[in-house]
Amino acid sequence: MPTPILRLTGITKRFGTLLANDAISLELQRGEVLALLGENGAGKSTLVSILFGHYVADAGTVEVDGRPLPPGQPRAALAAGIGMVHQHFTLADNLSVLDNILLGTQPLWQWRLERRAARAKVLALAHRFGLAVRPGARVGELSVGERQRVEIVKALYRGARVLILDEPTAVLTPHEAETLFATLAQLIAEGLSVIFISHKLDEVLRVSSRIAVLRGGKLVAQREAAQTSKAELAELMVGRAVAMPERAAGAAGDAAPVVLALEQAGARGADGRMRLDRLSLRVRAGEIVGIAGVSGNGQAALAELLSGTLAATEGRVTLAGQPMPARPRAWIGAGVARVPEDRHAVGVVGDLAVWENAASEQLGQPRFSRAGVIRRAAAQRFARELVARFDVRTAGIEVPARTMSGGNMQKLILGRALSVRGEGRAPLLVVASQPTWGLDIGAVAYVRARLLEAAREGAAVLLISEDLDELHALADRIAVMHAGRLTEARPTADWTLAALGLAMAGAGGGAPGGAGDAEVLHAA
Repeated sequence: MPTPILRLTGITKRFGTLLANDAISLELQRGEVLALLGENGAGKSTLVSILFGHYVADAGTVEVDGRPLPPGQPRAALAAGIGMVHQHFTLADNLSVLDNILLGTQPLWQWRLERRAARAKVLALAHRFGLAVRPGARVGELSVGERQRVEIVKALYRGARVLILDEPTAVLTPHEAETLFATLAQLIAEGLSVIFISHKLDEVLRVSSRIAVLRGGKLVAQREAAQTSKAELAELMVGRAVAMPERAAGAAGDAAPVVLALEQAGARGADGRMRLDRLSLRVRAGEIVGIAGVSGNGQAALAELLSGTLAATEGRVTLAGQPMPARPRAWIGAGVARVPEDRHAVGVVGDLAVWENAASEQLGQPRFSRAGVIRRAAAQRFARELVARFDVRTAGIEVPARTMSGGNMQKLILGRALSVRGEGRAPLLVVASQPTWGLDIGAVAYVRARLLEAAREGAAVLLISEDLDELHALADRIAVMHAGRLTEARPTADWTLAALGLAMAGAGGGAPGGAGDAEVLHAA
């Protein structure tokens, strides 16, 4: 066997009493795609952070081309040809594409002198690997897919031979994901090696040569992609068979009372532009209504409107028949459960303790505060009950929320939201925005089951998701957002993939059951 381009031997890492990586040994060959699977908290991020020099292993070694890689030195990892595209991009929005690529590669005076040559090199790399980038464009004006291409070009510009992709399709449209897969095929053909981290098992089986599965910090299995299945991988990840919950047909009743009503509702941003344009929608008690759409078409503004952080500038927004003000406390007090899209930036305050985050949205209630002073014992008791009830795995309620894995952080947010009216009482309305984004298959099943349970208990659920399979599995009706406008919400069974794709692209409202090419979905 030829010398692997990358070899990890006996990698072990502890954080206090938590054993994050337990003697993990892996190899990566030239021109190979190795998928790294595992539940949130299984040790994937710790392992690649050690590889990239962000963490220092307590034991074990990393070799690149048979040579030891100095631990804890990102610059050494870059020099050895290891590049990483993080799940949350590390680009400066106020700089150009070229400036972002050059940043940190050479002294400032030399950087300015060699911009013409650097621009030519960037364009050559982009052409060679099919990565359309605009060197002069400001990063803040780029789409998510364009930003990801910039990250890949940045890694290639620095001579990457091993590329680590962390959840690379989590925020991409179907068309952008297809473009990424084409790029990966070209990179592999050129001899690049890839570590592909994803929770999407279909994608893992499609792009990888070999699959390594972590569970509880241990390497529990390795499989050839051609010789395994989604069911086997899911079971290896969580240690048991996983059944994905789905909505029973006809579960919502047409006679149930209307909980949420939007009547020609519109909202303008601070710049005066329309963020939401004449939206009309009704969601009944016990019903799940899905909102589909390509990222950036108004879904975030809709969630803000229904959380009290964005004011309607026209039309009406009512909850159980009552007009609602643009005050988050009023929405929470009315029994609205909020699961925000960005759990890190909006869902929790990372430096606050788990118990503080658990009680954060209800601190105004007498049981948690008196005369402006937090009743610490009551808040901590609530947090312990919530952690137990929603299976939140944490080192304790006193640790900072940022120390939790993404899946457990989402369970904490979900538990807090669904407890807005107290234990045993379902929320009046659940506004769940991308609730399973970036979660492993076990956590996805858990979150979906809780949303279905809330609907069965009488909550109206508005599910905003870019995962069309998720919408088809959970929603009674689906509407599509495009350019701040909303189609009619129609029964899920009436929507074909082609019709959804047309509506997501803004083509004629996407009439259900109409003629259309299935590839239209990718054009969205």
